[in-house]
Amino acid sequence: MTSLMIELLEIPKIQKVTITDDTLSADLSDGRTISVPLVWYPRLLDASVKERNNWHFIADGEGIHWTQLDEDIRIKNLILGQPSEESQKSLQRWLNERAATV
Repeated sequence: MTSLMIELLEIPKIQKVTITDDTLSADLSDGRTISVPLVWYPRLLDASVKERNNWHFIADGEGIHWTQLDEDIRIKNLILGQPSEESQKSLQRWLNERAATV
């Protein structure tokens, strides 16, 4: 059995982020736009529009961070099509804490 290993030698930088009700899109420095379904990132899916739009770049444009949501997404994960790996238990704990503070 063989497996395919993808290695990104040069990771492009994120230049622009757009978030709709169902999609996260990132315009990259190499000209590509990567779009993924928001359901891949439950914390973003459960967030308000204001919270979704309150992000900043991390690692010199190699990732996006949402402080209010305690969410980080790296461009490498978007390129490789890797959704959030957060466990349901962790997500439920976060949702419960979030409900308690609202």
